[in-house]
Amino acid sequence: MGTNFSDVVRDDPTNNVPDTIFSKLGLQLHRRNNHPLGILKNGIYEYFDTNFPNMFHKFDDLCPVVSVKQNFDDVLVPADHVSRSYNDTYYVDSQTVLRCHTSAHQAELLRRGHTHFLVTGDVYRRDSIDSTHYPVFHQMEGVRVFTPDNWEASGLDPTSYAAEDLKKSLEGLARHLFGAVEMRWIDAYFPFTNPSYELEIYFQGKWMEVLGCGVMEQEILKISGRSNSVAWAFGLGLERLAMVLFDIPDIRLFWSTDERFTSQFSEGQMGVKFKPFSKYPPCYKDMSFWINDSFTENNLCEVIRGIAGDLIEEVSLIDNFTNKKGMTSHCYRIAYRSMERSLTDEEINDLQWQVREQVQNKLNVVLR
Repeated sequence: MGTNFSDVVRDDPTNNVPDTIFSKLGLQLHRRNNHPLGILKNGIYEYFDTNFPNMFHKFDDLCPVVSVKQNFDDVLVPADHVSRSYNDTYYVDSQTVLRCHTSAHQAELLRRGHTHFLVTGDVYRRDSIDSTHYPVFHQMEGVRVFTPDNWEASGLDPTSYAAEDLKKSLEGLARHLFGAVEMRWIDAYFPFTNPSYELEIYFQGKWMEVLGCGVMEQEILKISGRSNSVAWAFGLGLERLAMVLFDIPDIRLFWSTDERFTSQFSEGQMGVKFKPFSKYPPCYKDMSFWINDSFTENNLCEVIRGIAGDLIEEVSLIDNFTNKKGMTSHCYRIAYRSMERSLTDEEINDLQWQVREQVQNKLNVVLR
């Protein structure tokens, strides 16, 4: 990894990257060939290498610290979009963020002359806490650019030509990963593509979204000096697919160093079903407080995760009411559970005590 993350400015007043997230920078689970995320990445590479020999350039260690311009402006995210807020994004300083998506590298790679590429990397978002959400996850982005000589003979307009090629390519990828599944296309909205679609497959008895994609907005190609081209782009979440392919029940397991987890997977073995080594009991603690106007659930989750890390399984709002004076109270249930051992009462009580103290101090709420 070319970057020394101790250089990341951490005392900037606008920095909201906690230690728990900082410690994940540079771990690059997607580059470990015997880790489920690495196995899946290589399985997708195999599909592209077989069907598009020597065509796609692969990038999997671009630095996750990017400028606000790369992360938002270059992919046409509107200036007032909620994803730009400190509540949703980790800021290193006011002009630099931990990338929220691998699309942050699209414009720069196009400018450097790349026309067919796959970008895989760790992405960071402040988020809720449950078995499928984690503030660091991994994405893969694919881009393919066409020039007029590609579509002119086809009798299709450029956009239709790109959309048709996109759907054919991604249906092939879904079959490569999941076998002969039923699939359907859903119209979607993304700031950087138009038209935009989501691909869903019928898997294990239900419809599941596999990826988002579309025909790249002309504006992005224009700023990258390719105004006469048309392109498609897709993005997929590796954890989401790996949880299904490998039967992994909780997203925290991807970060486990427990041998009972890591020894179950080996290079090139796609879709080996994970065997849970034990189900340790969860412990629930409730916490009620009067909220203020600036309260957000993401901030609450961030405080709780800062104290208990991966021992937190879920944080859920179980009750809220507003009294006659117009004050609103929330009651949250926190589920503590380790993936690797039984937690002691003493340990949980200590964590819960720290959580209560920090929630009160950092979020300015009144405990009840």
